Amino acid sequence: MSRSDDLLEIQQVLARYAVTITQGDIDGLLAVFTPDGSYSAFGDTYTLDLFPELVAAAPKGLFLTGLPVLDIDGDTATSTQPLCFVDHSTHDMRIGYYTDTLLRTADGWRIRTRRMTFIRRNGDHDSGIPHAFERSKA
Repeated sequence: MSRSDDLLEIQQVLARYAVTITQGDIDGLLAVFTPDGSYSAFGDTYTLDLFPELVAAAPKGLFLTGLPVLDIDGDTATSTQPLCFVDHSTHDMRIGYYTDTLLRTADGWRIRTRRMTFIRRNGDHDSGIPHAFERSKA
């Protein structure tokens, strides 16, 4: 696979994340991750088994992402991608960026880790306040 092919495939995986979460397609969202994938925000890291509950508790809206800056090294890659989230009911926005690690798998490139950083009005960059999501006690 050429570098151009890798760039395009990774961009499509990252775009698929934004589209599937915007559409509420949890199965599609989970498919862009490696089985051991995780998402970090709100002061915590969430494994994929928690995603359905996490997404259900989150505000709904449009996830607009920009082109990522990618660094590909063989079968691994890192990415930083800008984000603007627009709440569907208020049209309030949150801005920030994702920082990712990716892995080439038998099924193509997948996100291994995704970390959200919010950009505040005062210029601070942080992982956010604790989320309304509460882990269920199993």
